[in-house]
Amino acid sequence: MSKGITPVDPNSFFANRFKNQVLFVTGAAHSSIGGATAIRAAREGAKVFCVDIKADKLNQTVQEIKAQGGQAIALVTDLCEAKAADHAVAECVAQFGGLNLVLNAAGVMDGNDPSRPPDFENTTHLLPAAIHTATDEYWHNVMNSNINGIFYSMRAQLRQLVAQEKGGAIVNIGSIAGIIGLPGNPAYSASKHAVTGLTRNAAIDYAPFGIRVNSVNMAQTDTPMVFRAMEFVKWAIDKGMGSGMASFKSASLLSAHEPDKRGATPWEQAAVILFLLSADASNITGACYATDGGWTTY
Repeated sequence: MSKGITPVDPNSFFANRFKNQVLFVTGAAHSSIGGATAIRAAREGAKVFCVDIKADKLNQTVQEIKAQGGQAIALVTDLCEAKAADHAVAECVAQFGGLNLVLNAAGVMDGNDPSRPPDFENTTHLLPAAIHTATDEYWHNVMNSNINGIFYSMRAQLRQLVAQEKGGAIVNIGSIAGIIGLPGNPAYSASKHAVTGLTRNAAIDYAPFGIRVNSVNMAQTDTPMVFRAMEFVKWAIDKGMGSGMASFKSASLLSAHEPDKRGATPWEQAAVILFLLSADASNITGACYATDGGWTTY
């Protein structure tokens, strides 16, 4: 019988690891990777500036941080607009006096508005599809969120970090789709490969400024975005849609051998992200970590 691995305790933290540090988190909605990272970082002493398009879930993250005695500010905005990204960083600096650390976690898997409940029947033109049937709207919406949004965010963040002349660290959320191909979702795969390239480029260009840039690339992680994607896959199969290749591989090495076939937890991802942002990762930059339970190994 397969023996499961005990996941990271959601209540774990290292006291004062990020004391007096300001962390800027995009995609900080509660129950997401960004939300979990924000909550744990605040326990570890960070002042956390939290950004997301989903107001209720974003405020839930900030409320939990404050209830635990931490410091956090919420800003509801869409970072697909360059001016919005510039404003978000400026507001973070105005509220907390500077910027030290960044997690860029905002992203989507389809072209729908992530702040609204899924409605697959009436939004087929925004759903993943093979290249020959994919729509302009699906392609542009996914690319706009996953790569334009991260570029605008990084540009604003790096301007601030360079101006401060104190170094810093950035972690970008990628995906296994940024390392290998992923069936049935060309815009997601292309955008996450772009995140990998942008991460490596930034690591080279900003090493002289003492700024480290890395990414984490996960397989199934049990978040609302992934649950929504799984719901879509089931719907697409029922409709006779989707990629015929999707069933060839459906689990990482670890999840395949878990008794309950669980995916990674947001807290497991947060633990690696915070390590990469911490002083313990002082010699790591340009790395695109596969935090994928062994998916890309086999």
